[in-house]
Amino acid sequence: MEELEKIAAALRSGGAMLYPTDTLWGLGCDATNEAAVAKIFAIKQRADAKSLIVLVDGEEMLSRYVPQIPDLAWDIVRLSNVPQTIIYPAGIGFARNVCAPDGSVAIRIAEHDFCKKIIRKLGKPIVSTSANISGSEAPRTFSEISEAIKKVVDIQVSATFEGQPTRQPSSIIKINLNGGVQVIR
Repeated sequence: MEELEKIAAALRSGGAMLYPTDTLWGLGCDATNEAAVAKIFAIKQRADAKSLIVLVDGEEMLSRYVPQIPDLAWDIVRLSNVPQTIIYPAGIGFARNVCAPDGSVAIRIAEHDFCKKIIRKLGKPIVSTSANISGSEAPRTFSEISEAIKKVVDIQVSATFEGQPTRQPSSIIKINLNGGVQVIR
């Protein structure tokens, strides 16, 4: 599809995109490009000490970017019927500023058709953070996105790709290698 290639090209060149996800409208970029990730923090006016959520297209990609996946994480991924973000103890191959100071990384396997397609076209994980200025309410629909956000992204994905989002943020669970679990959201 021509539009997917145009979006992937923008991401490959370090661009920031405004796009629909399986939860809310998001800001995203190539999760392996440090300058692109810095651009997302700047757009959100958010301190880069906070980590970001990353989307992968499936279990195979997850395994390439997370060196040790606790068994409990596989159970959660396979059994969850809502968008579920898991914070893993460590990630590899990501931009330094995607990960938390302790090296952990928050990842969700995308269940949204557009997200899966663009991740596959790019061949890399993408950042997924709500499309709002930090501290403002997260937009559930395209019409709720502020003009301040719309005018600074490099590419806006058409609302025709929206699909059936939950319009709720994902749940977030932190899992340690020793089996410890902490519910974040």
